[in-house]
Amino acid sequence: MSKKVRVLSGALGLILATTALAAMPANAAVNSATAPNASAFGGIAKLIKAAQKEGTLNLIATPRDWADYGDAMDIMTNVFGIKIVSDNPDGSSAQEIEAIKTTKNMTKMPDVVDIGLSHVAEATGLFANYKVRNWIDIPKAWKDPSGNWYGAYTGSIALCYDSSVTPAPTSIASLDNPAYKNMFAIQGDPTAAQQALISVFAVAVAKGGGLTNIQKGVDFFHKLKSEGIFVPVVANATSFASGSFKINLGWDYNASGFIAQAATIGKTVKCVYPKDANVAGTPYVLAINKTAPHPAAARLWEELMFSEVNGKLASEFTSADKALPLDQQFALAMGGQNTYVMGGATPITNVQMIRKGTKTAPAKAVGVPSGLPKSVLPTLAQQATATDVLKTAWPKI
Repeated sequence: MSKKVRVLSGALGLILATTALAAMPANAAVNSATAPNASAFGGIAKLIKAAQKEGTLNLIATPRDWADYGDAMDIMTNVFGIKIVSDNPDGSSAQEIEAIKTTKNMTKMPDVVDIGLSHVAEATGLFANYKVRNWIDIPKAWKDPSGNWYGAYTGSIALCYDSSVTPAPTSIASLDNPAYKNMFAIQGDPTAAQQALISVFAVAVAKGGGLTNIQKGVDFFHKLKSEGIFVPVVANATSFASGSFKINLGWDYNASGFIAQAATIGKTVKCVYPKDANVAGTPYVLAINKTAPHPAAARLWEELMFSEVNGKLASEFTSADKALPLDQQFALAMGGQNTYVMGGATPITNVQMIRKGTKTAPAKAVGVPSGLPKSVLPTLAQQATATDVLKTAWPKI
């Protein structure tokens, strides 16, 4: 082939390639299932459009009253038009992971999960790599460097009780009282649910075991169960309404929702940090299912939950707001990091939000007793050791 022919051939190839590219849709190269960030879509507005085209987001184990998730759900639905399908709202972290494994290639698969950090190892290979726009504000210790998962919020263990209970419990040790027969519960199995695990740690701390001796907590639960005080039910709103328990240990950021739900059935709930244990949990982790049926909606949800905007709730959006370009609507919407604050949780970007002045006023649903001990936080290694003990010990309490 002559040089001239080669040149003409190359030029023709360039023309054909250029024509083909021009004929392709602008978003043809975007694969929502593998997109590593919002820029891959061409920005947040185009991500929102891709999510709107899917139309649905599948959540699992995400109650509306948990860390104020209800407000975030309403923004997704009422502002961006994404229908929320919420499965097993009171499920555990272990059940979230199992749902991905057992519903492969089904439209009901969870698009995203919210799990305890200690359960991440169980989900190896299940999550997609995606970095939200505020990625840099998430502390390195609480995120996978590839964007496979990221801590979102944290909390501490509080003691909540029906105000009709007398005497009012003020500590974990005080629960050993015949007056509390059939009243005390936690959030299920501590080997499956992070909230229950950290609750057992709180009991261990209160009984002198500290973070390295979970057996002290197990022994106290065994004592309370043998006395008929501890009841093995999941301490959620439904079981409270049925009278299955009146006292529980759980995350402080669930206190405001618990108090509000109790009020709807004519009951008054009070919450306080137990004066003999101040135990925090490692962050809950958000992640995207690698085979999510709605991958764009999943990525939009993560962008919303890590947004630090101190903005408007869905009910505050006007018709004029909804007429704005999509990126401007997103910039107006209350960010998920602040909905966590509204629910009483500590957002993972707390330090940066305070620095930027974007943090909304925190909820104050839990009383702080005088002389509250210094906060302690069980490491992942301590949680793993405790879980190994509990797998054998908990069924025997």
